[in-house]
Amino acid sequence: MAERVRLITGNHIIAEAALAAGCTFFGGYPITPSSEIAESLSRKLPEIGGYFIQMEDELASLAACIGASLVGHKVMTATSGPGYSLMQEHIGFAAMGEVPVVVVNVMRGGPSTGLPTKTSQGDLYQAKYGTHGDAPAIAFVPATVREAFDATVKAFNFAETFRTPVSILADEVLGHMIEAVEMPEPGSYEVVERIKPEDFSTYSHYDHATAQIGKPLANYGDGARFHVTGLTHDETGFPTNDPELIAKCHNRLLDKVTENADKLFWRETDGIENAEIAFVAVGTASRAARVVINRLRSEGRSVGLYRPITLWPFPADDLKNSISAAKTVVVPEMNAGQLVEEVRKYAAPATRIVQVNRFDGELITPDEIYASLKAALEEV
Repeated sequence: MAERVRLITGNHIIAEAALAAGCTFFGGYPITPSSEIAESLSRKLPEIGGYFIQMEDELASLAACIGASLVGHKVMTATSGPGYSLMQEHIGFAAMGEVPVVVVNVMRGGPSTGLPTKTSQGDLYQAKYGTHGDAPAIAFVPATVREAFDATVKAFNFAETFRTPVSILADEVLGHMIEAVEMPEPGSYEVVERIKPEDFSTYSHYDHATAQIGKPLANYGDGARFHVTGLTHDETGFPTNDPELIAKCHNRLLDKVTENADKLFWRETDGIENAEIAFVAVGTASRAARVVINRLRSEGRSVGLYRPITLWPFPADDLKNSISAAKTVVVPEMNAGQLVEEVRKYAAPATRIVQVNRFDGELITPDEIYASLKAALEEV
């Protein structure tokens, strides 16, 4: 066991996890604070017969990944906020074309060029609403280096199963944080392999009549003939203006996620049942929240934590039930207020919502969370 314990950063473990999940292609463009992922894979992918390509920008990076996925590779790219913005066009294309891709966003301060070397959680909503149209969204927000490994493997598995883009939302702190991690043994985690069609002559890339996931996926060059497009299409993959066929196409994209959301469900709770004060937090902000929770418990308070790891699709019903007894819900996050808007939707009307935001590039601290909560409680 001891020999499997490593001191490793979040960025480097994401690269390791990608290889463990079967990644054989990375297309990217260096950008702080994600560059270590690309740097690591630029060395390791060629060693296993995989491919690394540095493109001219983030648009081209994800385009390369989409092409590589369609010829049979498990693919990943990594970026930060500005690059994630540029990738939105092709995230939408991959969603419409039902192409498996994994996109890592190591978040930094924004908007625009923003704070290249500082942390942020400002892209939570972008992961869901960044691309135009009603596209499905799957996104994980890990809080520890070890959890980043699990999130990456899951991202590859679900990208293949759902045939859609999957995002991992890390941040600068997690990306550069060094933690002692017992690296998982190969075989101790599930790796989903792409299912090939048995008969290429009857293969159809699209089936709009069902929300079924885990469908076979042919590779270009294997013998199947199929057409992939970003245009709204019928089951042959060619464009259509028929309203009925358009509805079937869009419903398929959305339903395969919403109707299988239970398979994506992933969250952590700590003492949330019947807690009078509930904390709802994601990622590294949840680590600061834990310190406050322990402090409040030492004072005799009834306090719990609800931490979504799968952020999208959002665990609405589970959150609603989990915080139903809370009189006060505290939402600390490193942005101007995004997660808190989801909490407002599902908290009881009489619940006091304490919004704690920091978006100056620094990690949110336990002291400021504690002070904000105390001030809110004293107002009553």
